Formats: sequence, C-alpha cells, structure tokens
Amino acid sequence: MSQSPKRGRFITFEGLDGCGKSTQLEKLAAVLRAAQGIDVLTTREPGGTEIGERIRAVLLDSRTNGLDPMAEMALMFASRAQQLAQVIVPALEEGRWVLCDRFTDSTEAYQGGGRQLGSDAVLQLHRVLCRGLWPDLTILMDSDVEHSVKRARRRNKAASDCAQPNENRFEQESTAFFTRVQLAFRAIAQREPQRVAMVNARRPAEVVHPEIVGIVRTRLLSADQSVQLAQREGTRGSDAVR
Repeated sequence: MSQSPKRGRFITFEGLDGCGKSTQLEKLAAVLRAAQGIDVLTTREPGGTEIGERIRAVLLDSRTNGLDPMAEMALMFASRAQQLAQVIVPALEEGRWVLCDRFTDSTEAYQGGGRQLGSDAVLQLHRVLCRGLWPDLTILMDSDVEHSVKRARRRNKAASDCAQPNENRFEQESTAFFTRVQLAFRAIAQREPQRVAMVNARRPAEVVHPEIVGIVRTRLLSADQSVQLAQREGTRGSDAVR
C-alpha cells in the first residue's frame, strides 16, 4: 500500500502594491524548484482560477464604481474560497509547495485597515470560508508608501496602455488609505511573529532575495534541502563575481 504524500508547504507574499512581492515570489519559486523533492505551484489573489480571475476583474477595474466595502470584502473571500477548493488545498494534499501572491492578510490590511472594517469581520469570514487554513510562512514586504503606490500606478497604466486588463481601482485611493493598510500589515506581523517575517523591501531586489531564501531555509526546509539551496545560491554568487 503506497503512502500518501507529505503535506506541502504554503507560503504567501504580502505588502503594498508596487513593493516587489511578485518579483520576489518568482525568484523564490525558481530557487525552490532546484531543491530535490520540492514541486512548486505559484498563484495569486484575487484570482488563481477562472472564476477567481473574473472576480478579480470586478474588484480591480477602476470602472467598478460604488462597490460597497462589505461587498468588496465578500468578493475577495469568494475568490479565495474558490481557489482554496480548486487549487491550493489539492496541491498541498499532493505534497506540493504553494506560493501565493496575497491571502487573507491582504483582506485584513486593505478592507479591515484601509476600508476601516476592522479585523474581526475578516477573521470570522476566514474561519468560515477558508477552513481555518493559514500559511506556514508569510513574507511581508515592508515598503515606503509613496514609492510603492507610484510604482504600482506606473505599472498598471503601462498595462492599460498595452490593452491589458484595467487594475487601477485601488491605486486611486489616498495616501491616508495606504498608510492605514501598511499599519495593518505591520500589526499582523507583530501579532503573529511565528508565521509572518517582515522584510525591508526598500532595498534592491538582489539584496532582498537572499534574505528571503534564508528565512525559508531556516523555517521550512529540511537539513538536506537547506544544504542544496545554500550550495546553489553559493554557485550563483560565484558566477556573478566572475
């Protein structure tokens, strides 16, 4: 009788739009894929499934006017519940590692903090709709509010100019809104230090990346996997020197 695979690991990346989390997620995925025995799936929220991507279009399109904050929060969880059932939970049960760009912490920060709905409603919905599943590790990319928002606005404008989906709705919010979001993220990190690792994202990507790899090695990898990653990263560093 074959043994069922060991449960995979669930890592999320959080932070303001424009902080570089998507870039760091992909960099980490590339490193983990080089380690023996790690099968990596990357995804994002809202989205990650056909239904979730349709919900994402409603949530992020700047033409979506008059969306009530409670409705916004409900749609975030609708996308999340679908992805958990269809993608994340099956992957973890198969022993795969799942790296997700945003999860419930973003809802607590953006809707709970930014929209001032509070944390209790978010956490209650998480308990009901997300099966109590939390990441094994969350990387919080702590960045400068003004710089991150400007970067996100430039990125989304460029995408819109190239006929990509319009995802500018949140970037139209005020500095006060994003400051509340950032403070909410920091409060989560302070509340749950065992799960959330806060990384200074104001530094260059090539400086942030090895720090994130080090956090994952320390917290989640076996001794053999950790050695493999250390050797691979060391080789990469030597190649760079040459």
